Amino acid sequence: MTHAPSPLGTPAVRREARDKVTGAARYAAEHTPPGCAYAWPVPATVARGRVTAVHADEALALPGVLAVLTHENAPRLEEPDDPTLALLQNARVPHRGWYVALVVADTLENAGAAADALRIEYAREEHDVRLTAHHPGLYTPEQANGGHPAVRERGDFDTAFAAAAVRIDATYTMTALHNHPMEPHAATAWWDDGHLTVYDSAQGSRAVQDVLARIFGQDRSRVTVVSEHVGGGFGSKGTPRPQPVLAAMAALHTGRPVKLALPRRQLAAVVGHRAPTVQRVRLGAGPDGVITALAHEVITHTSTVNEFVEQAAVPARTMYTSPHSRTGHRVAELDVPTPSWMRAPGEASGMYALESAMDELAVAAGMDPVELRLRNEPGTEPDSGRPFSSRHLTECLREGARRFGWERRDPRTGVRREGDLLLGTGVAASTYPVMVSPSSATAHAAPDGTYLIRVNATDIGTGARTVLAQIAADVLAAPLESVRVDIGSTDLPAAPLAGGSSGTASWGWSVHKACTALAERLGDHSGGLPAEGVSAAADTGEEVGRESPYAQHAFGAHFAEVQVDTVTGEIRVRRLLGVYAAGRILNPRTARSQFIGGMTMGLGMALTEGSTMDAAFGEYTEKDLASYHVPACADVPAIEAHWIDEDDPHLNPTGGKGIGEIGVVGTAAAVANAVHHAVGTRLRELPLTPDKVLPYVNPVR
Repeated sequence: MTHAPSPLGTPAVRREARDKVTGAARYAAEHTPPGCAYAWPVPATVARGRVTAVHADEALALPGVLAVLTHENAPRLEEPDDPTLALLQNARVPHRGWYVALVVADTLENAGAAADALRIEYAREEHDVRLTAHHPGLYTPEQANGGHPAVRERGDFDTAFAAAAVRIDATYTMTALHNHPMEPHAATAWWDDGHLTVYDSAQGSRAVQDVLARIFGQDRSRVTVVSEHVGGGFGSKGTPRPQPVLAAMAALHTGRPVKLALPRRQLAAVVGHRAPTVQRVRLGAGPDGVITALAHEVITHTSTVNEFVEQAAVPARTMYTSPHSRTGHRVAELDVPTPSWMRAPGEASGMYALESAMDELAVAAGMDPVELRLRNEPGTEPDSGRPFSSRHLTECLREGARRFGWERRDPRTGVRREGDLLLGTGVAASTYPVMVSPSSATAHAAPDGTYLIRVNATDIGTGARTVLAQIAADVLAAPLESVRVDIGSTDLPAAPLAGGSSGTASWGWSVHKACTALAERLGDHSGGLPAEGVSAAADTGEEVGRESPYAQHAFGAHFAEVQVDTVTGEIRVRRLLGVYAAGRILNPRTARSQFIGGMTMGLGMALTEGSTMDAAFGEYTEKDLASYHVPACADVPAIEAHWIDEDDPHLNPTGGKGIGEIGVVGTAAAVANAVHHAVGTRLRELPLTPDKVLPYVNPVR
């Protein structure tokens, strides 16, 4: 008997594509139960202080207004693990934009008008919102994000650096960056006989369910959260945000379903951001370019509400030969919104600095930047000493150089010119850790030859439904069209959130295990299936809980060509190319989309995305898509994503490493290195906007 070729590894079309383009896919704000009311949040207009009075009478007198919730009358909540969700519980204002009231009305327009009419008085306090390299409040935390030690030292860095033949000591800075997914942060909530149902725009409905059950004092079985379609998150929907909490509070207070979509201009203050960083990198090497000393020291900020420390120095513990190493983080607690996860947290910031410093080291050593990286390939992970489960960065660099035509590069800076344009090329490496979490799933075979997979995965635009169906069809040796996948609800088998490039690996493992068990049951079954079909369930807690003896990371190489206008200072990226080693690619179509999307985001990080903290008012000034410039189609050049066929038997049954974030990681450094090659001056502050570039390409202006 012959079987049809496996659908796994083929470019299957996304299953929800037609639903999305026809409007059949329903997002959190598109559910409108009968009698639904609308809420509008009111942010604080002081940078620090206390609410002393709320004059709600004028707002309540407006047409259609049902309620004004403040710390004086809002439902009392149990203390959440995340203090940013202790909403409307007291009069404190820890930063500008903190929610101090919620207006509920019969229409969105009436709610917005009433929010504008609401008068609130404050007792203002002195505030501090500016991060500097010498801030007097800097301290060393116990840990950086992800449980990483804040400081790690190996060997004797100071002695090794002082003795190095070639030394680099440079500081790189980045402004805060903000998550701006296309779909707003929205929730629709209602209570029915004590049961809370919420449609929420979240990267993981189970986490939202846990938070809502805790703060409202409910058993988890009394809370249902649905996140069936999510229009992007980039980390800002990775943990529960204010909208499901506020919507549920308003629904409890009014006795009606309530819908809430956070206005985009408020997002910078309430859904997290990539924290600004000041990063000092010191590299010491021998005449052959081999690194003998490496230090990466990061300064960043956190809020007074909750500590969040961007783990930007952690990638330097993994990347290169470094017998003498110092990596550490210091943080200042400021009166700012709490930073949080943003696509490739830690790696995106840290690798910009490290890979820029590697480019500077190559110049100082008189070496080709690709060759320098090849010479510093470690035999084992430097920080832990563990062998890599697989590491094909060398192949990525060589294949990328071949495809890009790197051998034709003139290493001299500032010499390639087309009229008013200076041209340059740059390279950077990238890495991202392999992460996986316990997951559960069920698989069901029906008498008509169809299969149903149930798992509480979340599709945030990555094509999760499609890839999970491919995994199931592969294990069951079934046609792809015979497999249906249900995801996005806490009524389904528990599964982790979509984040950390871990979703497919985590969910896919449980789907693979459930389908393997189902296939065994079907193999033992003779004759036709019973009317109720045959089912199997699986949980991967035991497998995922086993500690691996291997260091597990994905790697990549980025190449960029830029043009710098000597008249305007404008930078355009002509070509962007990435080559990745990310385990088995389960669907080339969705994978290429993820890689290219990440590279586009890295391009924005390099050139267009910047955030200015207004020290006087204590707020970010770029608060919408008119002022916070994410790359548009006109900004995205010829962009290519390729990958190495990587067989890593130490990962999981599907062999994938995760691909959603590694495309971001090296892109900004590759672009910045190309700008240096074009103009001959090293610019170390992102984004590279024309005002920063122009003095070096046209000093007369």
